Amino acid sequence: MASQMTFERYELKYLLTKQSKEHILLAMKPYMVLDDYGRTTIRNLYFDTSSFRLIRRSIEKPAYKEKLRIRSYQSVGPRDLVFVELKKKFNSVVYKRRLVLPEHQAASSFHYNRPLPIQSQIANEIEYFRHYYEDLHPTVFISYEREAYYSLDGSDFRVTFDENILYRDHDLSLQSDAYGTPLLKRGQTLMEIKTSGGLPLWMSHILTKEHTFKTSFSKYGTAYQQMMLGKAKGELNYA
Repeated sequence: MASQMTFERYELKYLLTKQSKEHILLAMKPYMVLDDYGRTTIRNLYFDTSSFRLIRRSIEKPAYKEKLRIRSYQSVGPRDLVFVELKKKFNSVVYKRRLVLPEHQAASSFHYNRPLPIQSQIANEIEYFRHYYEDLHPTVFISYEREAYYSLDGSDFRVTFDENILYRDHDLSLQSDAYGTPLLKRGQTLMEIKTSGGLPLWMSHILTKEHTFKTSFSKYGTAYQQMMLGKAKGELNYA
């Protein structure tokens, strides 16, 4: 699995209607192409403390925030490779560091609170993060279907479209099926623009034409808020 292990870039998010997505895809056609993976189902396990310290802090929109997750880009068995990712955001710039492990090794390390079975600078950063927050454990499973496009001019400009975004707070394993509660309204798509620089002029034009504006949508943040809302409703009904 030859993949980039470090990232430093801006990540801009937009919620699209079906029609807006079609128009943007048409505008992208001369400049971008779908990557070799096509439409893939991405699975994520997000880690947090028992008090949800990380996501509660993130929702406050501080200048600096961070998160830890394990991700797969396909259905996996115990020996298939997954990504352990440490993601930080400071003053709108996203910094992502990740390493690759067989799923059973990553799951065992976090389940039994054992050091990662690899030595590297990125592994050290992840271990420091785990030690600092102490009681990290998987809190939510989030899956979605993604189409990723890259620029034909060789730049790092990328656009992804995420649909059928689902979450759950049980069956927290990357080996399980992708199912759960939807995070988007029917027909919605989450578009993410990933770039180390500015937007190409053609993209700025189509976003303006479609009256499409940047949003602060967070998959884990939205899932957490829905989980807390469901819990509050349950307590009210019980009372």
